[in-house]
Amino acid sequence: MIFHRLKRKSATLLFLFLSACGLTSRCGVPDPLAEADFNALYETPLTPAASGLSVYHLGHSLVGRDMPVMLEQLGGADHSFNSQLGWGSMLREHWEPDMPVKGFEQENQHVQFRDPHEALAEGSYDAVVLTESVEIRDSIKYHDPQEYLRKWANATWDGNSQTRVYLYETWHNLDDAEGWLTRLDLDLDRYWETEILRRTLAHDDVAQPIYVIPGGQVMAAFARQLQDAGGIGPVKTHEDLFFDTIHFNDYGAYLMALTHYAVLYGRSPVGLPHTLLKSDGTPADDPGPELAAAMQETVWQVVTGYAPSGVRGD
Repeated sequence: MIFHRLKRKSATLLFLFLSACGLTSRCGVPDPLAEADFNALYETPLTPAASGLSVYHLGHSLVGRDMPVMLEQLGGADHSFNSQLGWGSMLREHWEPDMPVKGFEQENQHVQFRDPHEALAEGSYDAVVLTESVEIRDSIKYHDPQEYLRKWANATWDGNSQTRVYLYETWHNLDDAEGWLTRLDLDLDRYWETEILRRTLAHDDVAQPIYVIPGGQVMAAFARQLQDAGGIGPVKTHEDLFFDTIHFNDYGAYLMALTHYAVLYGRSPVGLPHTLLKSDGTPADDPGPELAAAMQETVWQVVTGYAPSGVRGD
């Protein structure tokens, strides 16, 4: 009888422990860095890049193969990149050797592929861009992105302490029950910043700021601009930036390439070319001058208005 009571008590304590910690290793995760301390990290903007950058992209299909190639063209002849991609891949999957990266063979059959551990150890990159899988709530609940952002950031700085590390904020399905724009308005603070970035920065061994490429915020701002204008050029609503409920088409890829350019280079994308090639060498759908100009202006407004991008306007 005593044994059974102890067994039931142990099971109850285990249940309470798991309830408090979540179903993954949430216990032991630091509290988010205080908001004032977080804001202080980004008070001084970064110096804009003086020449072409060498960039490493680690992520999934919201990075994609075409967007980094478009960015390379925007950055000019001296821009170069490598990447490792997957299907909905988490930072944890990319890090752990015993966790397969879904879609690895299909997504990495290109000349820019390079193993991330090997690449970062070499220390030759100016910037490393990391992103987490969405649904972001599930990634936070089950896959500890703050810990793997920490691991990848420190691996980057172990290779080269001067390399800038960026977290690429993305988005979720267009048909999300909470509302696509509502999620974009709320998720940056409640998930990307508070649950991932600010917890990562609270670790004692994270010695530098991690900057943000606010892709979701650019999407939201441009969606509202399209709504107000009743459409611009070939794009009538934000849904025309996607080929399904989450993956961008050529227009959306161009918008994200502009966003990466503005943040990584610290320069306005206004006036950049809009006739670009895709990763397979074929022409991307051309947004045309009117839509391209609207995208470029929106990107610069969002990026310079968001301090964790590390960018300020002139």
